[in-house]
Amino acid sequence: MTSGTKRSILEKMTMTVERKDNRAVSFTNKEAAYYFTQSHVTDHPEHAYFEGLNVAKNRLFGGYTLYADHQELDDQEAAVEVSPYSMIRTHGSLTEELWLFDYRNVLEVSLSGAGQDIGIALKGKELEYLKLSRNTAYFKAMEGEWVIALRPRNARPLSLLSKVFHTEAEAGGFYISAARTEAEAAALIQDTEAHANRLKSERIKRMEDFLQQNVYINSSNEQLTLALNWLSLTMDQLVTRQQGDGIYAGLPWFNEYWGRDQFIALPGAVLVSGQFETAKHILMSFAEYQNTDETSKYYGRVPNILAPENIDYHTTDGTPRFIIQLQDYVKYSGDTEIINKLYPAVRSSIEGSLKHWVDAKGYLTHDDNETWMDARDADLNSYSPRETRANDIQALWYHQLRAGVYFAEYMGDQKNAEQWGSLADRLKSNFERDFRDPSHPYLADRLDAADEPEFSLRPNQLFAFDMFEDRDFKAAAVRTAWEELVYPWGVASLDRQHPFFHPFHLTEKYHKDEAYHNGTVWTWLNGIAMQRMIESGQEEIAYKLFHNMNWQALHLGVVGGLSENLDAYPHEGENWAKLTGAYLQAWSNAEQLRVWYQYFLGIRPDMIHHKVLLAPRIPQEITDLQFHVKVGEGTLEAEYSANRSEQRYIYRFKGVKLKAVIDIAPFAELELEAEAGAELRLSRTGLELEIELVNERGEIIRKLTVQPSKDRIEQQLHSDQLFAGVHFAEPLALEKHPVMQRESTTVVGTEE
Repeated sequence: MTSGTKRSILEKMTMTVERKDNRAVSFTNKEAAYYFTQSHVTDHPEHAYFEGLNVAKNRLFGGYTLYADHQELDDQEAAVEVSPYSMIRTHGSLTEELWLFDYRNVLEVSLSGAGQDIGIALKGKELEYLKLSRNTAYFKAMEGEWVIALRPRNARPLSLLSKVFHTEAEAGGFYISAARTEAEAAALIQDTEAHANRLKSERIKRMEDFLQQNVYINSSNEQLTLALNWLSLTMDQLVTRQQGDGIYAGLPWFNEYWGRDQFIALPGAVLVSGQFETAKHILMSFAEYQNTDETSKYYGRVPNILAPENIDYHTTDGTPRFIIQLQDYVKYSGDTEIINKLYPAVRSSIEGSLKHWVDAKGYLTHDDNETWMDARDADLNSYSPRETRANDIQALWYHQLRAGVYFAEYMGDQKNAEQWGSLADRLKSNFERDFRDPSHPYLADRLDAADEPEFSLRPNQLFAFDMFEDRDFKAAAVRTAWEELVYPWGVASLDRQHPFFHPFHLTEKYHKDEAYHNGTVWTWLNGIAMQRMIESGQEEIAYKLFHNMNWQALHLGVVGGLSENLDAYPHEGENWAKLTGAYLQAWSNAEQLRVWYQYFLGIRPDMIHHKVLLAPRIPQEITDLQFHVKVGEGTLEAEYSANRSEQRYIYRFKGVKLKAVIDIAPFAELELEAEAGAELRLSRTGLELEIELVNERGEIIRKLTVQPSKDRIEQQLHSDQLFAGVHFAEPLALEKHPVMQRESTTVVGTEE
């Protein structure tokens, strides 16, 4: 264990879990293993199957039961505390603590306070007991070619009595390991026990350093700090090394790398936290698996699924997101060398689409279920048909082309830069004409095979706002989406007025995959919804949802993280929707973090042009902040303070020289050159913005006062009028929804 002030960061994060809440608890070893349980009883209808240790998509054993002096400990009666690195259950005078170690498949289950004897039984019907050799028991794992070893701590003896393994109380607990052979599993325990204190200290220090150096945030708003620290660490749990560096899509089902999920999550998971080497390795890894068969209709695509035994290219949006995130990586890191390495992949990704998927209008066509709304029935018919040109796919294709131009210009490939830029312009022009209709205050969700727009109101339109310039239409579309799709607990996948809207994800009325993209709330969509609201000048409205998600991470579901889904409606007698889907989802956490850094804090770098946009939109509830953001090879340190009459911002450019683009409403944007070591001081009142640029010697080298922009004042007043009285979506009576009038049926299914 470490000691002193640094450890107190994690100590302050320790969460007490009450029996009535019975929350999910999850740890990864940052490689290929995760351990899942619930604080008091593992009874979740979808997740309980995965209780225990899971490695590389194999369930190894299903948790454990502890005994003290031959009496079974009742977890339901325990007092439970969860920290980012361990779980502690207090059973009266007994204390149980669970640890998972970094980069090794080893658990330590300690138990102190017993009199003479402690015992443990591993759970799992398919778990096969092999033998007891000296003080080590061996098992064949429930799945995969894995051997599990169980050994008491402190070289104490082990005996078997009525399926429970016993040892002396002085042992203080047990180690459980998993490896390919008995010898490897035993050696892993021996090595871990010999270095346990160091390994624990290293795990704690890794987390402390991450919070201090990568995602530092401090505020007198303690709940904000606590939530962001927890979200940052539970997000980082999913950044693993299962097949090289990657991001688990989610737990318990998706402990593998998905192209779509990977690149949606990448900004919030590793870019805003300055993990540029990890981001680089993820990008390089997916590039290695790019389809290079020019005769294949999937030529140029990167995988949708990159699992230990499965590579699949069946998605349209994963590849555009790969190219877009390559650009974002370069903007954050300044690593232009990667452009030389991956420009062929950029070129192939665009050429493959042009050859096989682009129509005469420049639209990127796709198969029916190749968008993120991909759930199908047993006959492979889509539950959410989006053929053949979905609006979000066109927006991603547009940004892929623009990113291609960005890279082509850097490489001096003027021919492709002009061709791709021209195509992007034509695509945007056609989109604005084909996806809008005066009778709808929002975009069509798709064009069908007959070129007809389909106007189901879905959140996908929020990704397509860069495809047109009409500011009032954007505001109308944002308001419509907010009031019809955005509930206090998140963004629904279909509006409540639609005849195929499903109020609940899990019910006996229908298969859960039928509801998956037809009403079910997807937490990752909160990011784009909040972003669009902030871009509309309404950060206070956006912050209501952000605040709710922080509250949810601290009080519901997995400790410190966000789930994949929720029901659209609360159940009768409840005031909050039920969490569903994966208990910890990468893109859910990542989008909460991305919108915090990029749109509330407003820091968006572009290191190719050596610029950083400073566009803070900090809500009134927050009166003080200190934070760090890694940019290129340096760090931007910032402070914020506010009272009724003034907001002050201080930015320190540590080890990085940048042009700072200052965007603070209602003042016009302005640009200043900040040398490494400089400090930029901004003081905003209602009437003026005072700016001081100070060099590293403390000398003021630039000072100016800026008056409000008349245009921006008018824009803000107009926006405030357009959003006056806006509110979250509210549930309708259940009898309003045809799907709820069906007879109940037995529902069995798995997540797509």
